[in-house]
Parts: sequence; structure tokens; C-alpha cells
Amino acid sequence: MDFNLISFQAEMGDRRQIVERGLARFLPGQDYFPLKIHRAMHYAVMNGGKRIRPVMLLEAAKIAGMSEERAVRAACAVEMIHCYSLVHDDLPAMDDDNLRRGKPTCHIVFGEDIAILAGDALLTLAFEMMADCALQDGFDCQDVSRSIALLARAAGSTGMVGGQVVDLEYESCQVAHADLERMHSLKTGELFKAALLIGAVLGGMKVEQQELLRQYAGNFGLAFQISDDILDVCGLESLTGKPTGSDIRNEKTTYTSLFGLEQSRMMVKNRVKKCLESLAMFGPEADFLRNLARFTLERQA
Repeated sequence: MDFNLISFQAEMGDRRQIVERGLARFLPGQDYFPLKIHRAMHYAVMNGGKRIRPVMLLEAAKIAGMSEERAVRAACAVEMIHCYSLVHDDLPAMDDDNLRRGKPTCHIVFGEDIAILAGDALLTLAFEMMADCALQDGFDCQDVSRSIALLARAAGSTGMVGGQVVDLEYESCQVAHADLERMHSLKTGELFKAALLIGAVLGGMKVEQQELLRQYAGNFGLAFQISDDILDVCGLESLTGKPTGSDIRNEKTTYTSLFGLEQSRMMVKNRVKKCLESLAMFGPEADFLRNLARFTLERQA
């Protein structure tokens, strides 16, 4: 199957719109008291993100036979976790970035104190929304409980937060390949896994199929991270929406610093190949996930 970038981008745009409508619906209004925190939350979330994680959740639910609309609350909860992590990542104590998605970062606009609290509020709101999958959307309580546990583990000290801690510890250090891969599997890969598995669980997918999606997500996460490292070296700031060369400035070990651009590109291809192998038992219902993996070879942002 040939990959058509324009066709894929159109499909991604359709799915992104479903997520955008959901986020606008579930976020507290900007006129809610206290105004400043709710405006900061909107600023952090409604700023043109790629929405890959919530789209992955919608796709897993769709493969399992469930409508995208029914899964959108859970999808938006995952995106709020991701957005909170970006707000905190950008803080001076972390990556100290001034641009995110082509706009001043949340702490530049609202101050560090409100940015920290906006991240905290998004994290909390995400779990309120996951609980509402049972209360408002009528999902089985056991499936919702399992989904909440998946999200908590992916976001916490043994997942994304743990990966962020290791990332900070590795600054100004030479890091071995195995340690770099483990760090990114935690920091980036675990939330991709949670997104796919939550969609699968809520959709009633068989355990064997869930395991294949878990394998896909692990390889996709590494392909996505390596392509991120490549873009940090040779991407266009007008397309990436953030300053290039930040990893070099922060003295971080990356795939490109360890292996160079050409070998890094080959590593992305290898991970994409493994993603496609994980989806071999699925039919055309998984074509979007196949193309999402292929997209990591073409992405410019």
C-alpha cells in the first residue's frame, strides 16, 4: 500500500476536528471564575496541537467497533495529560523554552505560577473526565477503572514523569543507546500505549489484539521521538513551531548526537517496519494506524 501524504493529512485533519470540538466542549469556559486559570488552560490546550494521542485512542476504539464520537471524552482526557506535560516541560526549571507550537509558551504569557497551576488543573481534569466515561457516557465501570489505571501508570513516575526525571538527570551527560531508548519509552511511548489501549479496552477489543496495539505503540513512540530529534537538527522553525537546536543548547544526548542524521533516519524506518508488522493481523480498519506510522518518515513538524 502506497503512502499518500496529502490524503493522510486530510484524514488526520478530519479526526483532529473531532478532538478539537471535544476539547472545546470539555474545557471549563474562559469566563469561569477564576478567569486567569481557565484562560491559561485554554491557551495551553487550544493552540493547534497535532492531537496524535487522542486520534490514536479514537482509532483503537474504531477498530474495536465503537464510534469515534462515543470515545471522544476519553480521547480528550489523554490530550489534556499531554498538554499539561508540555506546559511543565517548557518551564525555566525544565527545558526553559519560550515557544510552543509557534506561540509564546504558557509561562511567558501567564507567568510561571499560573502555568504550573494550569498544568495541575489539566492533569486533574483529565481524571475527572475519565471517571465521567462511566457516569456520563455509560461505559462499563470495570472497563473505565482499567482505563483510568492505564492512564495513571502511563502519566506517573513509572511512565511519562519518570522519563522526564531521567531526561533531566541525563543533561550534560553522555548516555548509552539502551538508556536513551528506555528514557524515551517512558517519556513518550507510555502515553501512546495508554491512548491505544484505552480505546481498545473501552471498545471491548480482545486481549490478543490489545497486545499487538501495545507493540505498535512502543515502536511508534520511538519512531516519533527519533524523528523529533532529526527535526531539532534540520527542521524549519516556521513548521515545527519551536526553536531548533534546543537539545544541543541543553546538552542533551539524542539519537542524532549518538548516531548522526542518516543512521537516525534508518532507525525510524526500522521502527516503522515493526509497527506495520504489529498490525499484520488487522484488516483495512487499521490502515490509518499504518499510515500514521509511515507519516513519521515524512513529518516536518
